Amino acid sequence: MDLNDNISIDFAVGDDLPQLADLLAELFSLESDFQPERDKQLRGLQLILDNPALGRLFVLRVDGKVAGMANALVTVSTAEGGRVLLLEDVIVSSEHRGGGLGRRLVEHVLDWAKEQGMTRVTLLADRDNHAALDFYRKLGFETSHMTALRKKT
Repeated sequence: MDLNDNISIDFAVGDDLPQLADLLAELFSLESDFQPERDKQLRGLQLILDNPALGRLFVLRVDGKVAGMANALVTVSTAEGGRVLLLEDVIVSSEHRGGGLGRRLVEHVLDWAKEQGMTRVTLLADRDNHAALDFYRKLGFETSHMTALRKKT
């Protein structure tokens, strides 16, 4: 059986949230700015799931099981004069990496954003994660002259 027959990408449902929180724990262990805190991750995932106007959670499934995710947050750009996408939390589980599934997931989200009339997709990646930076560059993302700054409130 062709592996492609066993792969699907769709929107998350409530039953997916525990597996998505597991993926976020894996992702945040790779990033220097974040620490896994399951309760916070579940709260944030539920907030997005309950408010599709804020964004959509995409789930990559292999054989019906959650194997990856992407968080597509919707915002408005005055520079673009319309809705744009902030792409976050892109991860494929360690056992499914290296086979092109991450590319398929991101391309699916990019196609969805274009269908929704969004004119730009922005993402942040850990500056020391060279594999991720190379991955996104191969998908056509370019380094911005903007610098991410943050302040907790």
